[in-house]
Amino acid sequence: MPHATPSPSAPPSPLRIGLLGTGPWAGHTHAPALAAHPGVRFTGVWGRRPEAAAALAAAHGTRAYADPDALIADCDAVAFALPPDVQAPLAARAAAAGRHLLLDKPVATTVAAAREVAEAAERAGVASVVFCTLRFAPETAAWIEEQSARGGWYLAQAHWLGSLFAAGSTSEYAASPWRRAKGGALWDVGPHALSVLLPVLGEVTDLSAAVTTPDGAHHLVLRHASGASATATLSLSAPPAAAHAGLELFGEHGRAALPSWQGAGPALHAALDALLAAVRHDRPHPCDARFGLRLTELLAAAGTP
Repeated sequence: MPHATPSPSAPPSPLRIGLLGTGPWAGHTHAPALAAHPGVRFTGVWGRRPEAAAALAAAHGTRAYADPDALIADCDAVAFALPPDVQAPLAARAAAAGRHLLLDKPVATTVAAAREVAEAAERAGVASVVFCTLRFAPETAAWIEEQSARGGWYLAQAHWLGSLFAAGSTSEYAASPWRRAKGGALWDVGPHALSVLLPVLGEVTDLSAAVTTPDGAHHLVLRHASGASATATLSLSAPPAAAHAGLELFGEHGRAALPSWQGAGPALHAALDALLAAVRHDRPHPCDARFGLRLTELLAAAGTP
């Protein structure tokens, strides 16, 4: 059984964080950020492949764990780099043990599983942050805050065109079973678009999947509480030359385009900053497990995985 945890409102410093997951996302993004962040002590790594956990731990000067509950017991917080339906039950267990959560998107691919995570975090009084890259990358986070404050938007057009499943793809993520089995672009890159549209345009009051193409592209139409409408085109099968992500707003101020950002590393550093702030100030972050649940509800409404 997990050991007793310090009160979530009075964490030790630095915060002890363990990593669950050993795939490319963990190796390229999570582990380096955890090892480098000055407010964090990288406690250890668990993965479903023990040899991968050992290699990742050795590369970052930490310990590999054979059991996820043992790692959870030794931490104040847990970072997740796992498929969503592996993440969700482990996150609920970690929250029940009093551990703060740095979750990956989507939190889960069923509303019930995402709700279990959100409610477990709320019952335990732990902090949570869902790592939606655009909400934390410094360039896009500032833009989202600015456009939300300006208001007056009439229309948004978002697109995320990846080539993960395009012919000849050599991406490490192309072999991801959950992306192929669980709706691909909708569940993988859909959270990115929604994580910008909601804070800028307000709650979604109506959502429909206008078209889903044979190669797995999704075209969504949304109506927001502000009165604005939005479209989102999501694909993981675009030709490599067409791969691009962007979002444009149109309204009484004219046009505003989402700026480019410097990759996932700085964004995860900022997400860790946000988690530390939520822990220390006992104040929920807007992009928390409850927001992750709302994203899951919208994605489920757009198309069951």
